[in-house]
Amino acid sequence: MAESKIPLIAIVGPTASGKTSLAVALCKAINGEAVSCDSMQIYKGMDIATAKPTQEEMQGIPHHMIGFAEPDEVFSVAKYCEMAKEIISDIHTRGKRAVLVGGTGLYYSSLVENIEFLPEETDFEYREALKKRAETEGAQVLLDELAAVDPEAAARLHPNNLGRIIRALEIYRTTGKTITEQNELSHGNETPFETVSFCLDARDRQFLYDRINRRVDIMLESGLEAEARAFFENPLGRTAKQAIGYKELNPYFAGEKPFEECIDNLKMQTRRYAKRQLTWFRRDKRMNFIFIDDYKSADEMLNAVLREIERK
Repeated sequence: MAESKIPLIAIVGPTASGKTSLAVALCKAINGEAVSCDSMQIYKGMDIATAKPTQEEMQGIPHHMIGFAEPDEVFSVAKYCEMAKEIISDIHTRGKRAVLVGGTGLYYSSLVENIEFLPEETDFEYREALKKRAETEGAQVLLDELAAVDPEAAARLHPNNLGRIIRALEIYRTTGKTITEQNELSHGNETPFETVSFCLDARDRQFLYDRINRRVDIMLESGLEAEARAFFENPLGRTAKQAIGYKELNPYFAGEKPFEECIDNLKMQTRRYAKRQLTWFRRDKRMNFIFIDDYKSADEMLNAVLREIERK
């Protein structure tokens, strides 16, 4: 690895693929510390739904960027990158290795590619107005408006991606620049990291989906219902209510749907999310894919990762 850059190992992939256990084992092997790359694990109290690693799962390995933000706090990817860069630099300065671990593709790409973000203001009034318009006029109307100012970004989005459509319009309104213009300006930046990235995947998609279904069952046994209800009843948990694991249970708490139906929907939405995560990471041509159903043991998988790190 280049001496002028900070070495960084990334373990990314879909939910329930085993990222945490592999990252902890890797940290033990290379004297590392884990840096979370998860947009929901940053929030306090959101433990079960976001599958935050427990103290037992951490096995004494320091974990950074977990559980420090309030659930009603607006936290941007730009702020994440700023904080994560400082932490990774500190880990390196102390003679240890940073292991980035998580499944939020936008956080991962923005950090390792050193994307520079324009200063931006959050316009809650405008954002809420767009949400109301989407409810009455449909998301396609907003997507058409985005296409008028940023056809490239609009072409990448589906009407179902309402949050990203609204965010793109909001950024254009507050900065005067489109997301496409911002990306063109920022992607020329030199990254401070020499990154070797691994994405956990499964050759047999049902193998992964079975793991996801089991993960949801374990979350329920661990108290997911009570955790979700607390956020449902808290008017300040605006961000939390939209997290997978919470919003699917809201119809049950509101008396609109039976519990079993909501759980089935939660499992389905989690499987869909895993598919979106894999789609994102597959776009990275530098990514090394580790197929979890190829390995008979965790040690065998760890050794494969260590060999690839050594080769790089």
